[in-house]
Amino acid sequence: MSVTSEQNRQHIMQNILLNIMQNMKEGIMTIGFDGTITYANPAVHTILGFPEGMLTGRIFASLFFQNSENDAFSQMVLDAIYSRSLSHEEVIPYTIDHNIKHLRVVSSFLSEEGKHIGVILVIGDLSELMALRDAVSYMEQIQALNTRLEMRNKLLEETFGRFLSDEIVRQLLETPNGLALGGKKQNLTIMMSDLRGFTALSEQMDAADLLCLLNHYLGEMTEVIQNRNGTIIEFIGDGILAIFGAPLPDDAHAVHAVAAALEMQTRMADINRWNTERNYPSLQMGIGIHTGEVIVGNIGSEKRTKYGVAGSHVNLCGRIESYTVGGQILISSDVRRELSASLEAANSLEVAKEMTVFPKGSQSPLELSDVIGIGAPYNLSIPAATLSPAYFSKPVPVCFYKLDGKRGLAERFYAGLAASGMNSGILDTQTHLELFDNIQIDADGKLYAKIMEKKPDGYLIQYTSVPENFKAWLSNIRK
Repeated sequence: MSVTSEQNRQHIMQNILLNIMQNMKEGIMTIGFDGTITYANPAVHTILGFPEGMLTGRIFASLFFQNSENDAFSQMVLDAIYSRSLSHEEVIPYTIDHNIKHLRVVSSFLSEEGKHIGVILVIGDLSELMALRDAVSYMEQIQALNTRLEMRNKLLEETFGRFLSDEIVRQLLETPNGLALGGKKQNLTIMMSDLRGFTALSEQMDAADLLCLLNHYLGEMTEVIQNRNGTIIEFIGDGILAIFGAPLPDDAHAVHAVAAALEMQTRMADINRWNTERNYPSLQMGIGIHTGEVIVGNIGSEKRTKYGVAGSHVNLCGRIESYTVGGQILISSDVRRELSASLEAANSLEVAKEMTVFPKGSQSPLELSDVIGIGAPYNLSIPAATLSPAYFSKPVPVCFYKLDGKRGLAERFYAGLAASGMNSGILDTQTHLELFDNIQIDADGKLYAKIMEKKPDGYLIQYTSVPENFKAWLSNIRK
């Protein structure tokens, strides 16, 4: 082959190569080791944001070093130039007019007669591919977030739903600010219940049996309260604090609270049959109900929050409950007034007796009603308490202590137990006692009682908790 033919062949090959590079989507740029750009195809101008023809013959540093946003691109090119032996491949962010591209940059070497004379850069724009990848990633993140939200909502429904009805849980979850901190003043009805003698029971029973008994009792009570549109705020040991009229509005909140209390008392018979089958002791419960304006809402901190209620009327409801004995429901005059808004409910209310009490911290007496039933459409009733203890042939000497809450005071008093049954007695003592005082009598164990009435021959007392051997002790006295 002649020299001319070889030169023609090389010229044709160069034209073919040049044509390929001119039409490539990837940018091609060659740079000598002195930093001069020796070639740049049209694609590289478009990708890097330069007018066509502006790159070739210019010093790389003079064009790129002034833009600090693209330092990563400049540094890679410098590394390729100065290493002179290693190829490089990186995906690098590249900014044009505040828009960020993602470039794949691959460097190799230009050689002449076996010697490296510069570098060649192949630059591809991966922005669309990266955007697609990000879109897929975002979809995966959204899907994962939705899964977590579903799990959270399920957890809330399962745990929060133990305290609130399904309707209330749905409203809280569907309301954007349903779980936000904060509250509002609202007129509603408050209920407090408590088991009589539970402290003594807790000292006598095995822990596992005690929890089994308590959980069964609370489960039954929860069902009744929720079925009457009530919201359980919290369990306080064996006590229950519940409200009616929030978070869902309920114009009949007082009626529903009274109906719930009556149903709770009627269900105690089934609970005690369940207890007897397992050799557990029988339970007695007292319930206090009051209506008033309170603050209700999500109370606590960002780390720990509970749906709660606060205000003086909550404390007053606790006072009312403290006057109850087992099997009794006491409601305040405010509840009676709320019931009067519904003439039907007011007229169908059955009251065993009215009483006046003087709560600690209150400047005025409190009128209470002992409720034993309500008519249609509820048709619920409980038997009125009958206190008729049998008299002994002569009073039995006993000593007793006054109670401050559930704690016995140190001073001992003396009395004669003139009469007694399994749930009540007559206490003859020179010690002055107030109605509804709580006392503890030594009767082969701790016998807890409440002062119910002043009689000519002593105080009528109702037992709130009897010791385990009380029946045998009573039988021996009669013999």
